[in-house]
Order: sequence, then C-alpha cells, then structure tokens
Amino acid sequence: MTDSAGFPPAAPEPTAPQQFAPPIAQVPAGVNPLDLPYPGAGPVLAVKRFYQNYAKFSGRASRSEFWWVQLAFGVVYAILGGLALGIGRATGIESSDGTFAPGPGFAPFAFLLVIISLGSIVPNIAVTVRRLHDANLPGLLYLITLFPYLGGFVLLILNILPPKPEGAVYDRYRAAQPVASYAPEQQAPPAS
Repeated sequence: MTDSAGFPPAAPEPTAPQQFAPPIAQVPAGVNPLDLPYPGAGPVLAVKRFYQNYAKFSGRASRSEFWWVQLAFGVVYAILGGLALGIGRATGIESSDGTFAPGPGFAPFAFLLVIISLGSIVPNIAVTVRRLHDANLPGLLYLITLFPYLGGFVLLILNILPPKPEGAVYDRYRAAQPVASYAPEQQAPPAS
C-alpha cells in the first residue's frame, strides 16, 4: 500500500509517554496518604515526606522518595564537610613536628555535621526499610549492612530494584484490590 507519490504510509505519530499518576489521587477515604509510596516525588516533597515518616518502618517508599533524600543528604554533607575542612585548614596551625591541627573555624561545621548525622540515623534506616518493602523485600534485609563493604554494596543494589505491586502487602491499608498501581492506566480501545 502506497500513497499517491509511491511512498509507504507514514508511521502513526508516537503518543506522549504516560506519566505515573501519584497514588495520592487514588487514596480511599480514611487512609493516610503518607502510608503509600509516591512515585515521581520531587526533591522537596521527598525530603518533606522523609521527615513526616521519621520513624515509620511499615509501608513503602518509592525510588524517587528514597534517592532524592540520599542526594539531599550527600549535598549537605559535602557542603558542610567542605566548609569544615576549608575553614579549619585556613585557620589551622602546623606544629614544628609537621602535624596539623585544624583551627577554631572547623568546630562549628563539624559539630553541625555530627548533629545532622545523628539526627538522621533513624529516618534513614526507616526510609531504607520502606524502600525494600516497595521492592517486595523484607525490611530485615537492612541487617545485611552488618557485613562490612559487601553488605552496603548489596543494599545499594537492592535499593535500585524497581518497585513491585506485590510490595503492597507491607502497607497498613490492605484491600482486595491494590490501591496504587505503578503501571500507567491502560484504557480499553473504543468498541467498533
């Protein structure tokens, strides 16, 4: 089949990729939206949900919720660590035997780093456990980090895994039908 110029018909125009509809829009009455993962969460929303679910180990966290928080903490640690080292080096003293002691400018930034690190231990463990739940894995797999080096690497790989709808078994809200679907809604073709 060709057109009037002898060319085959053009391929149909590709449709725009469907975006994941956040499950928040599908939450039934009486269910807390924080109990469900939020695929496609932006950085601000991910950090906000991170602190709202501070010590919550049940439920699931989407990949975007998990990775935006990890990136935010990485940036904060890099900035504060860089400031602590830079200012500590600039105000430091080198002794006659060649050792270096950081100056007084090091202490406030190092103290702030320690406070942030200690304050984020529990929520970081919680978001990691919820991320494992989203991949339909038990949260106790977090204990694999007790194995030096290899455990952290394995946990990194597990956190990269895609979400699975079967992970809904870890939600507080359980119904006969899954509440949130990670696949875009498929519409049936019109009947002819």
